[in-house]
Amino acid sequence: MAFDTNNVTDISSSPVTRRVFLTLSVSGLLGVAILRFRRHSAMVAQMAAAGPPPVVTIVEFSKDGKRMGTVQVPKIVKTDDEWRARLNRSVYEITRNADTEIAFSGEYWNLHEEGLFRCVCCNTALFISDTKFDSGTGWPSFWAPIAKENIETIEDHSFGIRTAVACRLCDAHLGHVFDDGPPPTGLRYCINSASLVFVRSA
Repeated sequence: MAFDTNNVTDISSSPVTRRVFLTLSVSGLLGVAILRFRRHSAMVAQMAAAGPPPVVTIVEFSKDGKRMGTVQVPKIVKTDDEWRARLNRSVYEITRNADTEIAFSGEYWNLHEEGLFRCVCCNTALFISDTKFDSGTGWPSFWAPIAKENIETIEDHSFGIRTAVACRLCDAHLGHVFDDGPPPTGLRYCINSASLVFVRSA
């Protein structure tokens, strides 16, 4: 007996199949949205449970690098999703997950202009060109921060024992500090270009 293909119903185009497909698609999208909402709500609840952010003291500087005085401000605290929305992927990985850019690849390692280096995450003044020097390492290097109040150091055990450097206001990872720098401090603040924004002197 011959099989009559003309009598076969195309299931893929039937209203029932399309309805099931649309229902499953909408359900899947709704599920993702609910999951994201719950995750965000959990993060917000966790931050709220931790209480208000601590107050930190930093030094403010004008556009031309002049010290304007100290201020007490709440530490900037954001969720991972908020940082991801604000920063591009490589900057996020470096500043929020302590990644390191490839040597000689950053924007400022060979920069010799005069100006101020600010935090890419919160605009806090961190370094000034007066203390920048050529370390030969492929990363921007400074023998001192513009103000000790504006950075914090953290013991880092990721590769042996090192001292990581972060922005005091927003906890952005900047790089590391070593004791092989030039006078007068003998220190080398080895900083990722991606953690900085350079503001040229007027």
